[in-house]
Amino acid sequence: MDAGFWHQRWQEGRIGFHQDVPTPLLVDHWPTLRLPARSRVFVPLAGKSRDMAWLASRGHRVLGVELSRLAVEQFFDEHGLTPDVETIGAARHYRAGDIELACGDVFALAPALLASCDAVFDRAALIALPPALRQRYVEEVYGHLRPGCRGLLVSLEYPTHEKEGPPFPVPPDEVEALFSPAWSVDSLERQDILAAQPGFVEEGVTALWTAAYRLERR
Repeated sequence: MDAGFWHQRWQEGRIGFHQDVPTPLLVDHWPTLRLPARSRVFVPLAGKSRDMAWLASRGHRVLGVELSRLAVEQFFDEHGLTPDVETIGAARHYRAGDIELACGDVFALAPALLASCDAVFDRAALIALPPALRQRYVEEVYGHLRPGCRGLLVSLEYPTHEKEGPPFPVPPDEVEALFSPAWSVDSLERQDILAAQPGFVEEGVTALWTAAYRLERR
């Protein structure tokens, strides 16, 4: 599963992971982070998520990163925004208002850019990565976020043998192992969502949960 896999998914419109509304767990739990006004929020593997517009509407400055240029351009088109565009390092940056999207590889982001963020919202990134990449992702991406950075992580859980990801299941013990001891991890909510996900049922998945975690960098 390389960059070509994701580019092809966007080219073919196979983006079942995209939601037409903000993530309910984000809406419910983001206020508990109690972030100051104008906090900069990092959104990894952002796609064209409406979560970014929701965060900006709450007074945050948003920094998303997305591999697909098509996804980035669709985001701004769908929100009626005309971004300024410039190349910084390995990424092409699109900016409009309080939203900035870096089009490029999340692993190639400049450490200083990540260190400028006060918070992180991760709904699509951790669960998009196979097990072999998750530890590297947490070390190399989350590892550059500043002490005191707060975050909301949304994960999936299902029997591993019943479906080939992505998205991949990341159970609570793995979340704890990946982020500790650099981050405090607090479980906020776990929901049974199988009935609302017929695609998973068609693939033979018999149990499916989504879970939300509060993170804070020590």
